[in-house]
Amino acid sequence: MKPREVTKLKMSVRRARKRNTIAAVTLMLTILAPMSAMAAPAVMNNSINLTYETTKKTVIEKAKLLTETYGTTSLQYALIDGGEITVSGQTGKNDLNDKVPLTTNTIYGIGSTSKMFLTASVMKLVDEGKIDLDVPVVNYMPDFTMKDNRHKQITPRMLLNHSAGLPGASNGNAILYGDNDTYAHDTFLDQLATQNLMAEPGAFSVYSNDGFTLAEILVERVTGTSFTAFIHKYFTEPLKMNHTKTPQDIVNTGEMAGIYSPVYKGQLPQENYNIIASGGIYSTAKDLVKFSQIFTGEVKGILSKKSVEAMEQKEYRRGMWPEDSDTSMSYGLGWDSVDLFPFSDYGIKAVTKGGDTLSYHSSLVVLPEYNMAAAVISSGGSSVTDQFIASELLLNALEEKGIIKERKAEKSFGVPVKAEMPKEISKFAGRYGGNNSVTKIQINKAGQMTVSSLTAPSHPVQEYTYTSDGTFVSDDGTEKLKFVVEGNGNTYLWSRSYISVPGLGQVALSEYNAEKLEANTLPKEINAAWAKRDGKKYYLVNAKYTSMFYLNATSIVPIYMNKENPGYMSNNKIIGADEAANQLQIPGSAGREPMDILFFKKNDGEYLTFSGYVFVSEELVKPIYSGKQSATTIQADGYAKWFSVPATAKGKVMTVKLPANGAFAIYDQNGICINHSVVSGKNVVVLPENGRIVFAGEAGSQFQISLKK
Repeated sequence: MKPREVTKLKMSVRRARKRNTIAAVTLMLTILAPMSAMAAPAVMNNSINLTYETTKKTVIEKAKLLTETYGTTSLQYALIDGGEITVSGQTGKNDLNDKVPLTTNTIYGIGSTSKMFLTASVMKLVDEGKIDLDVPVVNYMPDFTMKDNRHKQITPRMLLNHSAGLPGASNGNAILYGDNDTYAHDTFLDQLATQNLMAEPGAFSVYSNDGFTLAEILVERVTGTSFTAFIHKYFTEPLKMNHTKTPQDIVNTGEMAGIYSPVYKGQLPQENYNIIASGGIYSTAKDLVKFSQIFTGEVKGILSKKSVEAMEQKEYRRGMWPEDSDTSMSYGLGWDSVDLFPFSDYGIKAVTKGGDTLSYHSSLVVLPEYNMAAAVISSGGSSVTDQFIASELLLNALEEKGIIKERKAEKSFGVPVKAEMPKEISKFAGRYGGNNSVTKIQINKAGQMTVSSLTAPSHPVQEYTYTSDGTFVSDDGTEKLKFVVEGNGNTYLWSRSYISVPGLGQVALSEYNAEKLEANTLPKEINAAWAKRDGKKYYLVNAKYTSMFYLNATSIVPIYMNKENPGYMSNNKIIGADEAANQLQIPGSAGREPMDILFFKKNDGEYLTFSGYVFVSEELVKPIYSGKQSATTIQADGYAKWFSVPATAKGKVMTVKLPANGAFAIYDQNGICINHSVVSGKNVVVLPENGRIVFAGEAGSQFQISLKK
């Protein structure tokens, strides 16, 4: 589950409430005694005579709500009970002209749910005695090196429970349109060799894609085969998952669910996420619930019971973590949660994994004790909303089976009752960083706290009241905050929340969502160097011409300094005239994928680099020649070439003769892409006022450009 998706969900619900367009829901905080987790065969097998009509009707209604109200283009769902797929279906729009219908065999990207295939692969090798979870990775891969010598402590277990301390997102040139280039995978170890760890191995679990890419390479090294070949041999073929593939397979694009973007009117080309184990597998909902039978123990001979149970353990407790409470995030091996709310309220063990790419989303929820699972995958939307549907499928089915006698009320902390606040609480006011954002917290003597975003000032200020249990509770009773000083000496903002989405259900979160930023006073010369960059834009130059980033605003990055956050660039601590480091140590999702920022000089201009991406300063973006004919060539460094649209070229029709391995994109003055030739197939476009143009391709590629009125 991505923190930005959760934040977006919270904000949309709050805005809707303020507009009075969502009916007010009265929520009661109830102390719920868990049911015993009975799993007798008679209970598990009582679905034989059930038709699940109520469940089918409910999921149809809620799936329709997703596609009509919550931004999902299409989705597909399936429920398996005792080895039988009892409910399945799909809804939404596949292609704009309704010529290609959705079916149960329509294939979707499953994003990070792919990590469960990787985890199962590692555990298969554990069963065979080829991998020991607690033996350092370097024992299997001596060429795995990093600048930080602590990398020698990293074990396979740490890769699977997110506690390796890896920076997290070495995915440059991994996300491409219709291109299965393995560059990101093939150069991954080279990228790690230049990096330091963000934390001591095993200190805490923080979501990390890089850990699973490294584990993918570990599987390949130990077995001598590709990850794609391995999962087909041991999982998809034995389980007859005939519609589960990777970018390295032959994939019929006509079988893929259509994907779309707000900035482009037509259907987008196929999305390839080429770091496969981290998020690149394609599948169907039916195939995913077949896969779930490994984790219920119904399918023998693939994974041992010992390995399946090991995956379900509370791995997050091995390191720093907030105290347990209702949540959708509690890491096992691979699993996002091994004690998923609201199933935990019924004494039912539920494990889950969700996934999000730029285009696709997924959620797999498994009830191991009941031999049940639900999968929901979608084009558009989010893994959070997909999880709502998956949970609803299972909860309804459990009701029809008589396992759940009555559904419990949604939870809330209730309207806060003000209590006298100890004076020392005021010391926790200040700036807090997390999830590439900075929050300002103010506390007055009366026990009122306000939380505002310094990185997104348009977000409304949230207000909280100090209560008798030592927490601050939001006015609507959905969230409570507390300050915790951990053993490492850092101060964290702990958030517990219940997010209710009208018509869909409720999700619970409990996490450290920010860490207090220490004061950072800079020398004048360093302050001056950063002040010169305030308001400047930097342009992406090292992405492949098929990169999905060219269609998104991520290809143009503005730099903004905030006077209320001195000594920092966002949540990165400025440590020099050209460097800002992310030094946060936050478990869970809020500390994922930290970005150290570095500026350097080249070709008489300034460049910016972070997370493996390189951007050029706008000073090096020269006006496109406004005469009739010109040409530009990609130089030996392979960097894309950017141009501005001068007043003399505005409104002219530009025609580009493209090289075999090249593309161009054009942006309006607001940075919105109006044409990416890989997406549209168009090489003729009218130049916008004050726009930007980028030409990308292999070194030596030449673009012939003509302009006419």
